[in-house]
Amino acid sequence: MLGERFRPRALFGGLILSGLLLGGCTATGANGGEEFDSGVRDPFETANRLMFAVNLAADAIIVRPAAEFYRFAVPAPGRVAVRNFVRNLSSPVILANDLFQGEFERAGTTAKRFFLNTTIGLGGLLDVATGMGHEYHDEDFGQTLGSYGVGGGFYLVLPLLGPSNLRDAFGTGVDFFLDPVNTWARNTGRDGIPIGRTAAEGIDFRARNIETIGELQRTSLDFYAAVRSLYKQTRDSAIRNGAPPPLPDISYYGPRRQPGEFVAAHSTAAE
Repeated sequence: MLGERFRPRALFGGLILSGLLLGGCTATGANGGEEFDSGVRDPFETANRLMFAVNLAADAIIVRPAAEFYRFAVPAPGRVAVRNFVRNLSSPVILANDLFQGEFERAGTTAKRFFLNTTIGLGGLLDVATGMGHEYHDEDFGQTLGSYGVGGGFYLVLPLLGPSNLRDAFGTGVDFFLDPVNTWARNTGRDGIPIGRTAAEGIDFRARNIETIGELQRTSLDFYAAVRSLYKQTRDSAIRNGAPPPLPDISYYGPRRQPGEFVAAHSTAAE
């Protein structure tokens, strides 16, 4: 959803619109499944738009009302504790993907965060690690594949999970099996735990972005195209770990010349 990595684990709501960025946008229209304004390939646009409409209906009927009630009923410190707790549970998956990418310094940060927040932070309810200089970051297997140059492939809108692509949908499955909480729940017959966990994560996220998503929907000429474009932007930024995009190739301007060489060459030609 907005402003965080797309982690498509929610069974319903808060992740229906995962992949959006915070802030508004100007959307462009569709052009029949070819390249769009953001460079996203969408060959299944008709089916994707239909699923997008279904997801929006589920959001309007179930998710947003639940998020509004959650925000009304749970005080802000309680909502922060929920967010801290589900983030802490995700630490093993983040750590694995840090290591897969060879990001050993970030892996160390993730390990320290997990240890500090699980112990001093009362099982992750408190984020004491950030106050000690160990900032939170997010990683998933889709980002890992992207860091090795694997393209996103075609765009997909998944039932309930929202915007994705071929690479990230595959990465979601890998992350599910990497997650020790999911493994423990499957092996002990506690299948409701992953569902409750992802529901809490999704509802909390939706509650934090009610106004932002509403404003984006109101100001977009084509909300579907806006989400599609922003999904690619936020995923590309996540793969780069927030670094700016690379500069475009300007080699078509010809070989680099030394100062004065252009003038001298043309002066000789004029003579």
